[in-house]
Amino acid sequence: MGGREDGPGLRDRLRSLPARHRTFLERALAAVPGVEGVVGLAAGGSFIAGEIDAFSDLDLVLAVEPEAWPAILDRRQAVAAALDPSFLAGFTGEHVGEPRLLVCLYGPPLLHVDLKFVSLDDVHERVEDPVILWERDGRLSAAFARAEARYPAADPAWIEARFWIWAHYIADKIERGEIFEALDGLTLLRAAALAPLAFLRAGAHATGVRRVEDRLPAFATDLQRTVGGVDAAACAGALEAAVGLYTELRAADDQGSDGAMSDVECKIRNYVAGLRDRLQLRDRDA
Repeated sequence: MGGREDGPGLRDRLRSLPARHRTFLERALAAVPGVEGVVGLAAGGSFIAGEIDAFSDLDLVLAVEPEAWPAILDRRQAVAAALDPSFLAGFTGEHVGEPRLLVCLYGPPLLHVDLKFVSLDDVHERVEDPVILWERDGRLSAAFARAEARYPAADPAWIEARFWIWAHYIADKIERGEIFEALDGLTLLRAAALAPLAFLRAGAHATGVRRVEDRLPAFATDLQRTVGGVDAAACAGALEAAVGLYTELRAADDQGSDGAMSDVECKIRNYVAGLRDRLQLRDRDA
């Protein structure tokens, strides 16, 4: 369940933060008890592990009375400004599939803060155990106690069902000359397939490629080969590298597999392997 920090423990935690983060949280903690309908404030993300640095954002959960939640959503920007008067702008999180989220910018000095407004009825459904900074009558602690946090692990079968179709799509865009679309596709392979499998193998939580340089430095070096450049040949090499790296990661994850290659995989491997020759033929005939 979520941990509760107050008294000396919370003060020590706040003192360890960069000045901008500390100032924001001190203001928010002073203001949040006066926000009608809010019954708890918790901090997630890098705050949990004490890893906040000057470049970190703050991930905050505001627990809201169920009957007040619809109205709170309608006045999220006002609540954000009430927490800290340096509020500059904010937008909702539909782009990441989380409409309850308000992505905020405060400053100066500039600070990114994610405010997620969650009904007390739903707050137990979570991917991590945030640190409770403030709550009314222990209600957020009680809500967290209803269920364990469940972080979504990478699903190798889900990735396998998509990887080869993605690879074919990227190969076609390279051959057509849609280089920026191909680069976007390579980014998808890293974020949705390669990095999640690498973190899974390491027994660590993953959010795309976030912090991969710090947490998996050897893998990050391998990943460099999948980045590509703004030309077809470089993208073709990056796609080949992505296929090779995926093969290695999948082999490390396979347990009890007979290693048989599916018909789709066989066809796409051959298609990608022939990409350089097709590019050379195209350029020669141009």
